[in-house]
Amino acid sequence: MSLGKAVRQALREAAEPEKAAMMQAYMKSAMPFLGVQAAPRRAALRRVFADNRIPSAPEWRRAVLELWREAEYREERYAAIELTGYHHYREFQTLYTVPMYEEMVVTGAWWDLVDELATHRVGGLLTAFPDSMRPLMLEWAHDGDLWKRRTAILCQNRFKERTDTALLYACIEPSLSDNDFFARKAIGWALREYAKVSPDEVVRYVQAKGISGLSRREALRNLPVT
Repeated sequence: MSLGKAVRQALREAAEPEKAAMMQAYMKSAMPFLGVQAAPRRAALRRVFADNRIPSAPEWRRAVLELWREAEYREERYAAIELTGYHHYREFQTLYTVPMYEEMVVTGAWWDLVDELATHRVGGLLTAFPDSMRPLMLEWAHDGDLWKRRTAILCQNRFKERTDTALLYACIEPSLSDNDFFARKAIGWALREYAKVSPDEVVRYVQAKGISGLSRREALRNLPVT
């Protein structure tokens, strides 16, 4: 049995169909759900991935994209994302994965799919390959695609003291005039994460840029500032 078939079978076995409509409504997803909640989904996928090892990076990328492109249910796309992060394939996280992640970000086009890729996969590549990924993130920050811009803004969310502040601000600023909820939320979330290590700097930046509304509330949520 192929990995894709094994994944689909495992998801169906773990599904609670009576929950599918509620999950789809909550996520505002056009793609239907099977009704597999996060914990049983992850447990099922760990077993499938352990039993179906992929020997090379090109085959792994093909398997990820096959799951992603052929998905009929949202959990199958979640499975593709989990396959990208499966520990056995850490060494496959190279610049060759960038086109795969770009496709997933652009075609995923919703926070439940994009944010994991931004903060864990693209962010990981930025850490490993800063000379190549930094200019790419600057390019994405100016892209016409909202979800590429969001990815550029969020990619350092787990960096804490390692945050490249100049890059963070350079990725935020092209979206400061964007009134889209997901752009505004991303700006606030990224600044809130950075505020955990540099609160005074985040307050200074928010005030200097006149950031207001949702982005300001999110950025300063945990700080004693009004």
